[in-house]
Amino acid sequence: MPDIVVMFFILGLVAGILRSDLAIPKATYETLSLLLMLTIGLKGGMVLHGNLSWQLLPEMGSVMLLGALIPLMLYPILKYVIKLSVANSASIAAHYGSVSAGTFAVALAYAETAQLVVGAEVTLYLVMLELPAIIVGLLLYRRLDKENSQKSELSLKALWHETLTNKSVILLVGGVVIGMMYGTVQGSQVTSLLTSSFKVVLALFLLEMGLVAAQTLRPIPWKQWKLAVFAIITPLFLGTIGVMVGTLLNLELGSVVILGSLVASASYIAAPAAIKAAIPKADIGLAMLSSLGVTFPFNVIVGIGLYHQLAVAMQ
Repeated sequence: MPDIVVMFFILGLVAGILRSDLAIPKATYETLSLLLMLTIGLKGGMVLHGNLSWQLLPEMGSVMLLGALIPLMLYPILKYVIKLSVANSASIAAHYGSVSAGTFAVALAYAETAQLVVGAEVTLYLVMLELPAIIVGLLLYRRLDKENSQKSELSLKALWHETLTNKSVILLVGGVVIGMMYGTVQGSQVTSLLTSSFKVVLALFLLEMGLVAAQTLRPIPWKQWKLAVFAIITPLFLGTIGVMVGTLLNLELGSVVILGSLVASASYIAAPAAIKAAIPKADIGLAMLSSLGVTFPFNVIVGIGLYHQLAVAMQ
């Protein structure tokens, strides 16, 4: 049976498909997403307290390389098999190279429920995958779109600023730094409330994600069946790569599962904002359809458990 937090996503998905009047106020959703990012950062930072080491550099370097390579691997499939435009191919490739913080939160909750050992550094994977993927996606667009090869609506410097100052990144990185500085004991007056309510916040966040996912699927976009198939096959392919890399790096089982889940995920928060500004010709609706409408539900309901089984088989 799925983790209880996943059931809240399914509840929201069913309610959305049935056109229920269930709705979470926008301000409440914004608050939930901010709390989720901050709590993830704090949890990771507190575990890193006193455990940060230069030995993490090869691991972080490998994760960053994955973030840069994924858009390069997926672009030809999106352009020549799915038959999307250069702008949409680069956009969706960047979304899949980037990561879903929601998927990370569910994978973290899954690992905790299954009592899997998780390395202190897993929260850093979010940033290590996110940034290179978005940059590579823009570079692909600049290089391959003939109409815009000599000009770009957003400079690389501006894109770095857009990506690094995104509220999710700020809260995530800030939470890691604060948690790492104070640890569990010193920071308990503030952090204990947030970390103890992590699953409650995640459950409500997933309820809203279910409602939003249903909206992207209504009406069912039959014309985009190729993209829908891509959005199911791709997480399996990428998740396998993530599990293989984690196994080769001799990570803890829980860390391997989380890395596989992250690599298999697609961004629907940070990447859309950055890509919309960097590639105005891209249809963000297509990216949201594949990342949030198909890949996110697949990973949350089925994928994470599959990556766990694969990780166990490889060890």
